[in-house]
Amino acid sequence: MITFNNVTVQYDASHTALRGVNIHIDKGEFVFIVGASGAGKSTFVKILTHELVPKEGSVIVNGQDITRLSNSKVPYYRRKLGIVFQDFRLLEDKTVYENVAFVLRVTGAKSREIRERTSHVLNLVGLRGKENEMPSKLSGGEQQRVAIARALANQPLLLIADEPTGNLDPNTSQEIMDLFSAINHMGTTIIMVTHNQDLVNAMHKRVILIDEGHIVSDVEKGGYISHV
Repeated sequence: MITFNNVTVQYDASHTALRGVNIHIDKGEFVFIVGASGAGKSTFVKILTHELVPKEGSVIVNGQDITRLSNSKVPYYRRKLGIVFQDFRLLEDKTVYENVAFVLRVTGAKSREIRERTSHVLNLVGLRGKENEMPSKLSGGEQQRVAIARALANQPLLLIADEPTGNLDPNTSQEIMDLFSAINHMGTTIIMVTHNQDLVNAMHKRVILIDEGHIVSDVEKGGYISHV
């Protein structure tokens, strides 16, 4: 699903964000990316979302070298990504339904498809009956569920979550993690960046630790990380 081949990203002479990184992630895996602030986690995500193209190495996603994508093909590549952020990034002037439907309208989906897929993903994340609510009326956990539904609307091959529980209390965080786990069991590949050590250790998934741009640990399922 994803292969980083000797990827190096250097922002300037004194800051190398990633150093000769080699990673292989299979389809259907759930992988945590952990490390201290400035370790290279955000750079890793930006490469996957094609916000950043490494000067050295190649990045293969679903059989395609995304370091060679032309600008015209980048939007089509991103349509197969689902991205969930810490701060939700919902459209405050649109309802729950409209927030999810919006990403489908942008891609030119037909009205019937928009209705069916929007209803399906909102039901999947447990928001049936909340379609007409405004984001400001929802709890933090509900807002993150809307964000997850929106990320799933285009049936992504890969779901990227960047600190998705950072603004949530522990109980709500666990509910959101249970939802991610259920989505993963349906076959979606998930890459999650987080600082939450307790959640990482509770999930028993693969954990990749980045430190100063290097992959210093890559622990398979059941691994325990004592520092994040």
